Amino acid sequence: MDLRLPDELVALIAREEPDGQGARRWDQEDTAQPSAGTAHRDPSARPALPHHDDLLDHVADWGPTDTPAGVFHLVPVRVERDLPLISRWMNDPATAAFWELSGPQDVTEVHLRAQLAGDGRSVPCIGVLDGTPMSYWEIYRADLDPLARHYPARPHDTGVHLLVGAVADRGRGLGGLLLRAVADLVLVRRPSCARVIAEPDIRNTPSIAAFLTAGFRFSAEVDLPAKRAALMVRDRSLRHLL
Repeated sequence: MDLRLPDELVALIAREEPDGQGARRWDQEDTAQPSAGTAHRDPSARPALPHHDDLLDHVADWGPTDTPAGVFHLVPVRVERDLPLISRWMNDPATAAFWELSGPQDVTEVHLRAQLAGDGRSVPCIGVLDGTPMSYWEIYRADLDPLARHYPARPHDTGVHLLVGAVADRGRGLGGLLLRAVADLVLVRRPSCARVIAEPDIRNTPSIAAFLTAGFRFSAEVDLPAKRAALMVRDRSLRHLL
C-alpha cells in the first residue's frame, strides 16, 4: 500500500541573522514558516495544514542536539533563503562528482522543490552547527523510496544523505561525528524506526569511512540506477555497541 499525505508540510524555521562574516546564523528559537515547495501550485489556494503526524515524525520539531563539536540542529530547507548556499556547495568539484547537481541555481532548485512539494517522505535540511549553516542533509523514508527495490527494506527504515558544505569543515572528522548525532536523533524521534540506512557511492571512500565511524555497519554492495552503492546500516539494537 502506498502511504501518502497531502503535499502541504509545515516547517518550523528558526529566525536567521547574519554573523560578523556575512554568513547566515540561526537562533534556537523557531518560528513557524510555510513550506517553500509550491512551484506548481498557488500557495493562496492551499488550506492550512493541522499539526499532525507525518511520514517522518515532524523533522522540523526534532530540535537541537548536543555533540562534541557543538550544538547541532537540522533546519528544514526554505528555498528562498537557502538556495544560493546549497547551490554553491553543489558546485564544488568534489561534491559535483557524486551529487550531480552542479550548474545554475535552478538545477538545485528543481531538486529541492521536488522534495518540498512531495508527501513528506523526504525532507531536505540545512545542518546548523553552533548557529552556522555548514551542511546539507536529506532525511527520507528508505522503505518508501525506490531504494527499497534494491535491498530487503523494513517498515519505517529511515535514510540519510549528507553533504558537508565548506571545504574547511571536511577532513576533520565532523562527518562521522554528525552522522552519529543525526542517526541517534532519528532513532530517538522515530520510535517506529529500527534502522537508519545510507547508500553512498562505493567509490566515495571518505563518505563510507565517515559512516563506519558513526556506528553504521557495511551491509552489502547494491546496484542502483545511477551508481553502485555501499549499503550502510545503523541498527537500533546495536546503537550502544557501535
